[in-house]
Amino acid sequence: MRLTAGLAISLDAMGGDKAPDMVVHGADIARQRFPQVRFQFYGDTDRLKPIFKGLPALAAVSDIHHADTVITMDDKPGQALRAGRGSSMRLAIDAVQRGESNAVVSAGNTGALMAMAKFVLKTMPGIDRPAIASFFPTMRSESVMLDLGANVVCDASNLVQFAVMGNVFARTVLGVREPSTALLNVGSEEMKGHDAVKEAAAILRLVNLPGRFHGFVEGDDIAKGTVDVIVTDGFTGNVALKSIEGTVKLYGYFLRQSFGSSLMAKFGYLLARPALNALRARVDPRRYNGAIFMGLNGICVKSHGGTDAFGFANAIGVAVDMVQNGAIENMKRDFDQMITTPGAAPGSAAL
Repeated sequence: MRLTAGLAISLDAMGGDKAPDMVVHGADIARQRFPQVRFQFYGDTDRLKPIFKGLPALAAVSDIHHADTVITMDDKPGQALRAGRGSSMRLAIDAVQRGESNAVVSAGNTGALMAMAKFVLKTMPGIDRPAIASFFPTMRSESVMLDLGANVVCDASNLVQFAVMGNVFARTVLGVREPSTALLNVGSEEMKGHDAVKEAAAILRLVNLPGRFHGFVEGDDIAKGTVDVIVTDGFTGNVALKSIEGTVKLYGYFLRQSFGSSLMAKFGYLLARPALNALRARVDPRRYNGAIFMGLNGICVKSHGGTDAFGFANAIGVAVDMVQNGAIENMKRDFDQMITTPGAAPGSAAL
């Protein structure tokens, strides 16, 4: 059900390195941005209630539900699924399935969250596997990439499904009305790549999605922002994402070393500080916190486990955007259109 007022977001209050304080204070930041949202906290009430005493405005728009157990970062997905029915993570997901909240946000164990969300919410018709999608800054604006690790091995139909999911993400979260989509490959030429990538490209040239299918892009096109949606398998996507994150940290390290190398360099830092602060804000990973488990019958957002309150508030913002812009309805409509697109029958049958 699509709502634009009176939204309810369920929060795994015990998920994340700095939970529950980070979760509660993140929700308080989000409350100021989204006054129409009501928060459903699931966690240890003995730890949560003292935090709320200093946040009366948040308390007024929140409900606290006790959870007996917590899914730790070391729990295996299967173990969490079997033994975590009373956990804060599971109860927060259950609230979405029952229609008591519009989305769930957790900074907890990624594998456990994916296993539970898939088990409880189920995948949408036409989708074999959910995918992890997130967005990041580029030279042009912002782009979304998926899959980022949920599916190590993918066939052509999986990649086509990911393209539809990414297209919806670009429209609902990034606000791109006509997204451009491409498959990540070892070259931009049509003859390059393995069979699954080539077959997926052939199908995507036939289907009728908003925007345009660009074809293939290479690794350097990610930062260039050549397209709005980059589609790949989970193995490649996760390696690419971690490489980007590592490169950002490397350049940050080089800058700190350079500006601390001499007295003149330190003086230069003082002159350049306003520009460096603007750069830091532009690439701040907290601004892009909030990965989506796309393809489920419900909205599930994964926050980075080590984020702070500001980052968690942005993850909540992603969930609100997905709800307000009807992401689930848009995805179902797009898959229906693909199935009925003339000339796309061979690819659609594979879906």
